Amino acid sequence: MPSLKAIKNRISSVKSTQQITRAMKMVAASKLRRAQDRLLQMRPYALKLNKILNNVTASLSEDNVSEYAKEHEPNNLLIVVFSSDRGLCGAFNSNIFRFTKQLIAKEYDFYERNERLEIMTVGTRSHDHFRKRGYQVIGDFAHLFSDPSFEHVREAAEFIMKRYRRGEFSKVILVYNEFKNVATQVAVVEPFLPIKNVQEEESQEKAIDYIYEPSEEYIVDELIPQSLKVQFYRAYLESAASEQGARMTAMDQATENAGELLKQLRLTFNRTRQAAITKELLEIVAGADALKSQ
Repeated sequence: MPSLKAIKNRISSVKSTQQITRAMKMVAASKLRRAQDRLLQMRPYALKLNKILNNVTASLSEDNVSEYAKEHEPNNLLIVVFSSDRGLCGAFNSNIFRFTKQLIAKEYDFYERNERLEIMTVGTRSHDHFRKRGYQVIGDFAHLFSDPSFEHVREAAEFIMKRYRRGEFSKVILVYNEFKNVATQVAVVEPFLPIKNVQEEESQEKAIDYIYEPSEEYIVDELIPQSLKVQFYRAYLESAASEQGARMTAMDQATENAGELLKQLRLTFNRTRQAAITKELLEIVAGADALKSQ
């Protein structure tokens, strides 16, 4: 049985840890509120803009097909993986890593076997994870979450779009955690490039003959690139909100676990102290009996 001093030190250590996890939970809750507000404001706009983009792209004339809708050779794949910069967020990062590797093994094994697969990481954790495992990691956007502004995130989207225009990739997909609620984040894969020039099958709507103002060329040159940047920014916001939700949940669970551990340690402390007192009493009684017998 451990000594009273050792148990006291353990209780003090657990209390300090509990204070830290409680503080981190409050910080994560504050960041989550801001990230969730940004996401809820952006999500309807991004989804509607993407729908309009599909409709407009499908109705463009063949002479004005966007360069972002063209398929390129060689047949190379770029996977953009969103993770966090820091840990202490439960299984947030490990889930997205496992999901990405399962996705590659199941659907994109051809690219990996033929060394036609490259990974662009958004977040320090994904950068370290895939680089150490021998994947071709490109881009320097590991610390993108340090500045959540659209202007900063746009640079990463422009980097991908520029390389796609040069014909370095035939396909680009985004892999990130989609925010559902504080306790639920779902790993999803989303096509990014090329743009599909088709109407949504579920709507079964006929292509609309738009009247373009000022021109089709302007739509292709301005609207489509802007829509792609907004789509990339929405994926970034989804991952950012999911990270804070996962961290808040993890720190809340850690705080509760520390509380349960404190209860067990206090019980052990009381039992140890009671045993020590009982032992001292027995020694006193035994000493008194020895004196009487002399």
